[in-house]
Amino acid sequence: MHRISDETIDYVGILAKLELSPQEREQAKQDMGKMLDYIDLLNELDTEGVEPMSHIFPVNNVFREDVVENGDEHEKTLCNAPARKDNSFMVPKTVE
Repeated sequence: MHRISDETIDYVGILAKLELSPQEREQAKQDMGKMLDYIDLLNELDTEGVEPMSHIFPVNNVFREDVVENGDEHEKTLCNAPARKDNSFMVPKTVE
């Protein structure tokens, strides 16, 4: 079992900007020790021949070409404008 020192808990507390009570410090020491023990357990696994992966599903490039499909319909869009100016909506001035 890993033994976590008080200095390590203090350092982690500073990094995480945490103020821990004495009970929380003891609980954090136990929790960190359990995490390190679990990592040791995982390191004992035989991973020979297992390819590293970043996701459980095969991920392929999902990007596509940026192609305009609906065309230029600015006239159709502007037909509902209360006022227009040079193919744009004209709105009242809001800043002096």
